[in-house]
Amino acid sequence: MSADIGAVPGAQVTAHREAIREVLAVHSRGLDRNEAALIKSAYWPEAEVDYGAFKGPAHQFADLVGPALAAAYELTQHLLGQTFIAVDGNRACTETYVHARHLLHGAGEELAFAGRYLDQLELRQGHWKILHRLVVMDWSLRQPVRDERRGEAFGALAKGSANREDPSHALLPTS
Repeated sequence: MSADIGAVPGAQVTAHREAIREVLAVHSRGLDRNEAALIKSAYWPEAEVDYGAFKGPAHQFADLVGPALAAAYELTQHLLGQTFIAVDGNRACTETYVHARHLLHGAGEELAFAGRYLDQLELRQGHWKILHRLVVMDWSLRQPVRDERRGEAFGALAKGSANREDPSHALLPTS
């Protein structure tokens, strides 16, 4: 493996890596917009997840996580960092750095999470999807927030929402 690090990949390998990155991005968008269908679209029907407090079927997780996030947080933002992708035929393993921020209701505090997604993916009929996800926490912190969304500097900006009222729904295709 290490002998191939830095080698220029062919078009097919690049295409596979981009398809995998799209699956990961769609999953995070589904989390942040509380859309179970988007989250499910990232997983094969028999996929399993290990999110610590929830270990089990990914599609069941998708149905539960949106309401759980909405009950605890006003907004979430899952930012994906570098992704190491190892493709082996129709299987791939990835390690993706994630920094997730969670704004508690009332906007007085935020919970920040730094960790990684360890995913096993499979290619079927030209589509990559996650077969198993393990979430690894590296650290987290909770801190006070000074909410300036309605202040002079940012008051006129469009505001994000964890549902279909988010401005992205007018622009991007949804589930």
